[in-house]
Amino acid sequence: MNVIDVKIRDLRVIARFHEEPFVLLPGDYCLVDHEGDKEIAKVKCDPYVWQEDLPPEDDVFVVRSSTDEDFEILRQNRVVEREGYKVALEKIEHHNLPMALATVERSFDGKKMRFYFTAEHRIDFRELVKDLAYVYKTRIEMRQIGVRDRSRKVGGYGICGQELCCSRFLQKFEPITIRMAKEQNLALNPTKISGLCGRLMCCLAYESDQYVDARALFPPAGCRVSTPHGEGVVTDMNYVQNTINVRVDESRIVACQKNEITVLAH
Repeated sequence: MNVIDVKIRDLRVIARFHEEPFVLLPGDYCLVDHEGDKEIAKVKCDPYVWQEDLPPEDDVFVVRSSTDEDFEILRQNRVVEREGYKVALEKIEHHNLPMALATVERSFDGKKMRFYFTAEHRIDFRELVKDLAYVYKTRIEMRQIGVRDRSRKVGGYGICGQELCCSRFLQKFEPITIRMAKEQNLALNPTKISGLCGRLMCCLAYESDQYVDARALFPPAGCRVSTPHGEGVVTDMNYVQNTINVRVDESRIVACQKNEITVLAH
């Protein structure tokens, strides 16, 4: 089975070829069939042979390469989406609905419009759907998403200055815990370890396993050790610099290389 990695809007998926693959290069665009809807997708890699026993989970098939006409349809759809966003905001305010609109997507053929939103509770949006269907004369879908999905769809930049990981390359969200920040000796300041979504940053998981492995090679905090500066108690350590901070007396803490430390017997 021949497949290719493509990105449909904010979603990176594996698309299958119906027959033999045709020439598609990274950066090219193609028309795909995604869950019954036609969409324009950006190619992320060269075609390759699927080696797994089970087929890809994504129900996506490559139809053909994109044409100039496809891009004109895409441009027109984006205009309708921007207008739809403004109209939906007005209707949401009119109906006084406790929901935050995230983004609007129009299918390639124009037969469907999806309105993504976040809300703390279930929303009765039946009247809203009626209003939008009356304006656009097409099928309206309302999809409630989480705050992390909202960030992925809307996009943005993190405190690192890079494009958000969730909108750039992450395939799925993994559980992130405060323990990951603690293991990396990060300051537990919510503004420093939270992303645009308000949740813990996904990147806290990237090096978490390495920090766990490194911690096993260091004496724990509170351990009594011998150093070139005298005996003392370990206060904390810097895994990146391979150093250990040791309190040698009430007013002095010294940083020592790990190979300078000898753990004293209890």
